[in-house]
Amino acid sequence: MRKIRQKSYGLHKNAFELIVVGGVTGIFAGLIVTVYNILVHHAEALARDWYAVVRSNPAWIPLLLLVLLLGGFFIGVLVRISSVIRGCGIPQAEGATRGIVPLKWFRDMTAMFAASLLSVLMGLSIGAEGPSVLIGACAGDGVADTLKRDRLVRKYQATGGACAGLAVASNAPLTGMAFAFEEAYKRFTPEVFICSFSSVIFGILTRTLVYSALGMEMQSAFHSFVFHELPLSNYLFAVGAGLVSGVLGVAFYKLCFVMRGLFKKIRFPKEGYTYIVRITAAILIGGAISLLAAAVMGGGHGFIESLGTAGGTKPSATESVFGLPIVWTLIVVLLLKLLVTSVNVGSGLPCGIFIPILAIGACVGGALNRLWLALGMDAAYCDLMIMICMAAVFTAIIRAPITAIVMICELTGSFAPLLPVIIAVSIGYMIGELFYAEGIYEKLLEEYEHESGIHERAVVEVFVFTVASGAMADRRAVRDVLWPAGARVKEVSRGDEHILPDGDTVLCRGDVVTVVCKTAEHEKVKEELAHIFG
Repeated sequence: MRKIRQKSYGLHKNAFELIVVGGVTGIFAGLIVTVYNILVHHAEALARDWYAVVRSNPAWIPLLLLVLLLGGFFIGVLVRISSVIRGCGIPQAEGATRGIVPLKWFRDMTAMFAASLLSVLMGLSIGAEGPSVLIGACAGDGVADTLKRDRLVRKYQATGGACAGLAVASNAPLTGMAFAFEEAYKRFTPEVFICSFSSVIFGILTRTLVYSALGMEMQSAFHSFVFHELPLSNYLFAVGAGLVSGVLGVAFYKLCFVMRGLFKKIRFPKEGYTYIVRITAAILIGGAISLLAAAVMGGGHGFIESLGTAGGTKPSATESVFGLPIVWTLIVVLLLKLLVTSVNVGSGLPCGIFIPILAIGACVGGALNRLWLALGMDAAYCDLMIMICMAAVFTAIIRAPITAIVMICELTGSFAPLLPVIIAVSIGYMIGELFYAEGIYEKLLEEYEHESGIHERAVVEVFVFTVASGAMADRRAVRDVLWPAGARVKEVSRGDEHILPDGDTVLCRGDVVTVVCKTAEHEKVKEELAHIFG
């Protein structure tokens, strides 16, 4: 009985600690990310006004060019100072949650904050969600550093901060939590759940208090969309939307890495110059495209909102590009959005591609609606088709189907699209599998590890620990323990018995466990394993 109480006390103590540090993380991350997103909103509005002035007065183009060049230089310097901010932020945040990518939280957070905000101010096509995830992860790491938490709890806090950052930026708390299980760790553990939900709750509460204090109103992400239940006779339209969106998502994925290959050819003896030139080139391309088509600017919230028809009761409010009809406008915006977003990814520009990916899907849905209407679909389902395409494109590119389904329901505030979205998401996922398209964030993290030399510095280490009573690993299956990155349980000795473990092997008190790990941080991994085994 005493042993049972000891184990229960250990678990409760660990859960209580995670709730407390998760709450503190959520408050800090929620505050920073809320301020960041408010500034991004105002910066995007200023950029649109500034570009409108330049379009009506071409004499200002040289000044715009100068601003873009200076911005490229400044952002290139920030990337040189903090390599973690290179790219869309989410891959590095995922690496931090797994203990792969080390963070210097204040430097990385302020660098990403400044660089991505400046990119928005220059009118580029980037979203705030990706940077918000990295800023949140840095905030979690900062709280862990301040509270002197050990390495394992630090990973949980980085996870909680990343989830809170996504939840606050997208106004979608369940999406933030789903991100932790499906994208950050690709598994469910009680510890990840506890830390993510407490961070998200306190992050959302903090955002609500800030908005209330500033007298700002919070709205659902896309309130111009109204959904109706799709009859079974119209499900072929959902299937077609999933097929087209899946193929386009894979094409975008491939294009991003083609662009990365092209930008890698830009090299200078001094690495700092390489980053500056690559990023400046991407900014000039993005600035030119934004000057040509205002609909491409920013992440795409406003553009997606303009496509809503209130359930087919009003025409979409999308502005024409080059005086073209709406269908051709959507095709032009789609092509430009594909180009500029892939350029951003390829160059390493600090940017967010989360919402731009959804905007690409919305373009597909808006264009397909014209075809579906001609084939007999009722206009009442146009809004639903746009959301279906957004979810399917997102899944084909990021390979996170559960997150896509939860996100669409949260962003729309409706469960009407649930079954058609599940069908389209499944099709998008299968198309990704067919073309061997790994999730883009996972692939970008692998490339970042290679470019940063993380794997090259790693060596194989062997650790032997005994499972203590009430430890995190006690009475837990191997697959349910969040091991250090690259760790593998090689052998479990239980008395005179030697077990070759698999994922279902349950560890018990007194087991002697041999863990093999390829790492460049022997002492930190040893500390993390000591926490797991007690």
